[in-house]
Amino acid sequence: MSRVATIPLQRSMNIAIQRSQQLLAETQQKLATGKKAPDYASLGTEAVRNLSARSLLAQQDAYKTASAQVSTALSLNDANMGTMETTVNTLKQDLLTAIGTREGAGVTEAIATAFNQFRNALNASSGGVSLFGGAQTDGPPFLPNTLADTIGTPASAAFVNDNVTASVRLSDGVDVEYGVTANAIGTKLYTAFQTLAELGPIIGAPTDAQVALMAKAAGEIDTGLVDLRSVNAENGRKQAQVETLGTRAADRSLLMKSIIERNEDADLGEVAIDLAQQKTILQASYSVFAQLADLSLGNYLR
Repeated sequence: MSRVATIPLQRSMNIAIQRSQQLLAETQQKLATGKKAPDYASLGTEAVRNLSARSLLAQQDAYKTASAQVSTALSLNDANMGTMETTVNTLKQDLLTAIGTREGAGVTEAIATAFNQFRNALNASSGGVSLFGGAQTDGPPFLPNTLADTIGTPASAAFVNDNVTASVRLSDGVDVEYGVTANAIGTKLYTAFQTLAELGPIIGAPTDAQVALMAKAAGEIDTGLVDLRSVNAENGRKQAQVETLGTRAADRSLLMKSIIERNEDADLGEVAIDLAQQKTILQASYSVFAQLADLSLGNYLR
């Protein structure tokens, strides 16, 4: 004989209410965190893809950061080599003017100023590390402090940098060597300053010997500029390469982020709709449960 009772029905309603409460709590958590799931295990088959995407994202972000750092170093190299080129070009024009006019006023000062700018550019540093010193970081790569110090000092003693250049990986299987050494850009220009150091002070019109030395130095400056411009052109090529690789890394980083967001991030508009529906369902469940709780068989047996 079947038994008439309200307890089994109430138990079924209680289970349904608990399920509705659980769903509502999960939806509230999605709304609070903005994520579809609280952990990777809950993502199911997308977990492996997202873990792989996060690994690739970290790699591309590292490439992007390295590209920015290398690009800064190359820009500093370019700026200092540009300063050096402008300096010696201006000096050459001063020398040619003095030769043509036979007027030496201001030439001695122009030479001294140019040498100081040449030295400062060669010994430029960033963050306490010499730009043109190679792997040598314990001192400046160019030693003579004054024009007079160049007399009797060969280039091998004036330049103390090594020839080590840095290398960095900026993409999968792509290593970029970068860096400029002081002797590579300054050796032949240093010869011109050694020649000018032999001039001595120019008072009034330069002598024939001084004119000859200035003409020789002007020619040596032209020769030195060939090396300087060649190295700077290669530096510019590396700048373009690094910029391209950095842009590529940034694009790949955005792609990985979009994959991760698509698989992990919740659609907040959809979550808001679900929240409203589940709240309505839960309220209806409470109402039905309350009505069932008021039911009594005795009301119908009277």
